[in-house]
Amino acid sequence: MQPASRHTVTLLPGEGIGPEVSQAVQRIIKAAGVNIEWDVISRPEGVDHPGEFPFAEAVASVKRNRTALKGPMATGVVEGPRSINVALRKELNLYANLRPVKNMEGVASRWTGVDLVIVRENTEDLYAGLEHTVVPGVVESLKIITEKASTQIARFAFEYARRHERKRIHAIHKANIMKLSDGLFLSCARHVATEYADIEYREMIVDNASMQLVLDPTQFDIMLLPNLYGDVLSDLAAGLIGGLGMVPSGNWGVDVALFEAVHGTAPDIAGRGIANPTALLLSAVMMLRHLGEWKAAQNIETALRRIYREGRYQTRDLGGTASTSEFTGAVIAAMEKD
Repeated sequence: MQPASRHTVTLLPGEGIGPEVSQAVQRIIKAAGVNIEWDVISRPEGVDHPGEFPFAEAVASVKRNRTALKGPMATGVVEGPRSINVALRKELNLYANLRPVKNMEGVASRWTGVDLVIVRENTEDLYAGLEHTVVPGVVESLKIITEKASTQIARFAFEYARRHERKRIHAIHKANIMKLSDGLFLSCARHVATEYADIEYREMIVDNASMQLVLDPTQFDIMLLPNLYGDVLSDLAAGLIGGLGMVPSGNWGVDVALFEAVHGTAPDIAGRGIANPTALLLSAVMMLRHLGEWKAAQNIETALRRIYREGRYQTRDLGGTASTSEFTGAVIAAMEKD
């Protein structure tokens, strides 16, 4: 018998409920039979200040291991240092963010039949962080759109569509107003689209796309967006199926990939053992597929969906009473049944 593949993966447990949901996911992955050595990088115990996060150590670990799983990390509003999440994407050149949004049977939502994918450029746009005070009371923030990044993310979207047998891509923009920046993004998407005649290409203005998502999200297959629009609409889309706690997220660079939960750190319930690990677990499923562990990934996802479908182990965020440990144990037991 061939020995099981062994992987070394960077784990950034995150803050708040991050360590709890990370431990739950580690437990499930181990039960699925995947051999992972975790290179854990976290803020020193008892230190809460964002500036104390060992950023350089984390970056070095991800570059070394090429794969990472990350729990939620807090970002201060207005004051405080720059977001660690954004800094990691920039430093590691994680140019593509991908968020599949699909209904979970057993989770109440306004829509059924939602199965779309958000593909977001992840390194530039207003998130380049180039802003300054011109004079007191006047601030300028620069929106950076480049041909290189726009072409790269468009090709990522079309290649993903082809590999996963997706049929349609909507490029989302505001080129009616930002004719140069969003115009360049559209021009690059159109150029790449000519190389993929098997995939239908459409365009939609971002404000209309927001309305159309609410009116009928099933009309979308893949949505291709610049950074800021992608951030906003991916959260909106998650709200259609139960919230950020129900969606995974993956970030790809040329040589590395980082998978993460994109919900908040929920400090109000941290340490109470009631957090829902679903978002990080689904992100880990994406990670396992990236590592070639297809069988384990499918076993975990099938078990998770069974737990939700049966509805016996709902966590408190979904109206149930199951603890994090009980939910985790139920997923593992469901895997064993399969």
